[in-house]
Amino acid sequence: MAKKSIIKVNHHMKQSLLIKSAFFKYDIIWKMVMPFLRLNKRLADGYDQRIGKNEELQKADIWIQAASAGEAYLVEEIINRFEPGETLSILLTSGTRQGVDILSRSANSLPEGKNIACRVSFFPFDSPSIMEKAVKTINPKVMVLLESEMWPGHLSALKKYGCKTVVINGRMTEKSLKKYLIWKSFWNSIKPDLICAISEEDTERFGKLFGSKMVKVMPNIKFDRFGKKETAGNIPDTVDNILGKDSSFIVLGSVREAEEAFIEKIILDIFKRKPETIIGLFPRHMNRIPDWRKALTSMNIRWVLKSNMSKPAEKGSVILWDTFGELLNAYRYADAAFLGGSLAPLGGQNFLETLNCGIVPVTGPFWDNFSWIGQGIAEEGLLRIADDWHGVSDALFEIMENPISRKKVISRAGNYMKSRQGGAAFACRIIENLLQ
Repeated sequence: MAKKSIIKVNHHMKQSLLIKSAFFKYDIIWKMVMPFLRLNKRLADGYDQRIGKNEELQKADIWIQAASAGEAYLVEEIINRFEPGETLSILLTSGTRQGVDILSRSANSLPEGKNIACRVSFFPFDSPSIMEKAVKTINPKVMVLLESEMWPGHLSALKKYGCKTVVINGRMTEKSLKKYLIWKSFWNSIKPDLICAISEEDTERFGKLFGSKMVKVMPNIKFDRFGKKETAGNIPDTVDNILGKDSSFIVLGSVREAEEAFIEKIILDIFKRKPETIIGLFPRHMNRIPDWRKALTSMNIRWVLKSNMSKPAEKGSVILWDTFGELLNAYRYADAAFLGGSLAPLGGQNFLETLNCGIVPVTGPFWDNFSWIGQGIAEEGLLRIADDWHGVSDALFEIMENPISRKKVISRAGNYMKSRQGGAAFACRIIENLLQ
């Protein structure tokens, strides 16, 4: 027994030294790359806040981190439902400009007498030395991480200063789980105190990493947001002006590289069936724009870059969207819409915002990242699932030819979502319990 205990202690010491060494190297890497990160336009925005030179990083009872815009909207639901007896100070952070803008708007629109004082900032870079200073300064009683925003430097600092950490609306893909499991002991050394996941599948994945006792299921807060008009931040709505009158408009949204060959076939098929259609093509990643320019040209398709448009698009052409943040605006004018990442095994895209715009979305067979919405969504006629690109093209054409009124789609979708709401109230109860 004594020998086994000694072996166990030695193993623990080796793991501890290995983890300390990893954090030391991790911090050095951050210090080396940070000057170059300032050259990135997106990361240069709020750079001083990201490196910890930030007046907003003051003492707070609760710190809520939202990775980007989607998670920022969830924060709005949570803080609007808080009813604290005493004044709560809350720090809201995000890694993107759009996320910060949404958080700022939510903080500024809180009614008087809410007993909540909010500050908003960019999320600091995960350099352990920067994060330790930030966590020590903020010293939150509760840290709330939205969905799956887990950074090692951040979690380590929270653990060091005894902050209670909870993941709300947690989700984890099989792909992410495999990466975490490469060094399971490392992540368990800095793991959150509680994880509230949005489905049984996500709960099981988190359980494989951290243990099932610390994971529970909750309603997805995204259901709570249905029926509320999302905004594209400060981005103006120019879609109506570039479509002209009486145009049939199809959106191919968030298209990924692995499915581009299929998308080319869909474009050709749609134009064959309905030559006067205008197609809005939204690559998921902007670095694919040059490749799409070449592909559309070789296909003899008329196309125009959205950024170059000064007059309405010609019928029978593709608008290649090279401007950021306008997909939501495009959905509001679309006659039909396909959501990418679903014709290849990439997990799909969230289609609730499409329904919120009154459009029944079309997806390929690979939408497992959003299975939490439930198969019933398709049974209710609120989602068209196609087996391949042929099926996608057929569904888009059928929806254009036999449109359902936007009001009817929104009403039916609202009824579906209603029984699945309550995530924000659930989150508030969890956070309040941790505060106590």
